[in-house]
Amino acid sequence: MKDIIEIKDLKKYFKEVKAVDGISFCVKEGQLFAFLGLNGAGKSTTINIISNLLEKDGGEVYIDGLSIDGNMQKIKPRLGVVFQENSLDVRLSVYDNLKFRAGLYGLTGKEFKDRLNYLADRLQFADLLKRPFGKLSGGQQRRIDIARALIHSPKILILDEPTTGLDPNTRITVWEFLNELRKDVGLTILLTTHYMEEASEADYVVIIDSGKIVASDTPNNLKNQYAYDFIKIYDYSEELKERLASDGVAFKEEKGYVLIEVKEIAMAKEILTAYAKYFNDFEVIKGKMDNVFLNVTGKQLKEDIK
Repeated sequence: MKDIIEIKDLKKYFKEVKAVDGISFCVKEGQLFAFLGLNGAGKSTTINIISNLLEKDGGEVYIDGLSIDGNMQKIKPRLGVVFQENSLDVRLSVYDNLKFRAGLYGLTGKEFKDRLNYLADRLQFADLLKRPFGKLSGGQQRRIDIARALIHSPKILILDEPTTGLDPNTRITVWEFLNELRKDVGLTILLTTHYMEEASEADYVVIIDSGKIVASDTPNNLKNQYAYDFIKIYDYSEELKERLASDGVAFKEEKGYVLIEVKEIAMAKEILTAYAKYFNDFEVIKGKMDNVFLNVTGKQLKEDIK
């Protein structure tokens, strides 16, 4: 697979704030690429530079082999962008909003109607076409905004916190459709998200903190390197805690279970075998992207274990 997005030593400063401080990464064609970081880490700044909403202060950006310097008119039709804030006219109907956006890319007549009907069916908004965009719920607006970014069949879809405000069922519907597009037409997706389950499904993850990349790899490799596994032991005797303490095994007693952190699955097997007679039930929880993020940055997105 070729690199469809190439970022080399990208910099963007706002006076003394180094919003993006010399980051480099590549996104492969057809890849689901996740960009993780807290608000203010530099994710949206990077996306705004790629989308030509901000000028960079240094470095190079290539989209589908073209530098963004002097080539944005050629690049824009290849990009679809869903920003954190909806970008459609609240006074216009859904239909008129999408018709206007399609027209900017020369998509009119039957070609537009066929594309609109396809997106309305797959994203389930056919019943909303006549309604003013501003009268829709937040989740409905999000689905329409995703359709707006896809109306011209871009090669690259940039999603900045795309499923914020969506209920779980709608989030599943959106991701099923996006994954179909990746499979059927080779759509590349660059994603920023706070939903760790979305990041876990990515082909590659970059974690950014204070404008710098602090870790990058596949989700599985990141979990193996930075996230511990956990044993939850239920229906246990008091003697279990005594034995664990005397043997120097670190644990926490939570409501209804004993929690033990382990570096690898082999250690979990050893502990479960050694103390089997002191409990009747257990589960092993694999490390999560939440734990990776916390261990890499020292900062927490949400509760690790629930």
